Amino acid sequence: MGHIIDRCDVIDVLEESVRLHRRVLVTLKHGHQFVDETRDVETTPDGEWAVFRDHDRVLVDDIASAGPAEPPESSYRGKRQTRGD
Repeated sequence: MGHIIDRCDVIDVLEESVRLHRRVLVTLKHGHQFVDETRDVETTPDGEWAVFRDHDRVLVDDIASAGPAEPPESSYRGKRQTRGD
C-alpha cells in the first residue's frame, strides 16, 4: 500500500523547498504539472498559498501532490566527520 499524500505533506515539501532553495515538482488537482522553487507559503484569510519563483501563487488546497524535482544530492557536505583516534 502506498503512502497517501495529505495536505500536511504538501506543505512540508513546499516549506523545505523554501528553506533549501530546491525545486519541486507540483501536480495540481486538475492535472497540470510544473517544476519551480517555492519562495514562501503564506497564510491569508483566503487560505494558504504557495508562492513560486516563476509561476503564479497557488492555493495549497489546489495542489494534489508535491515532491523534489531532482533526487537528493549524494554528498557528505554538511555532515559531521569524526576521527576514530
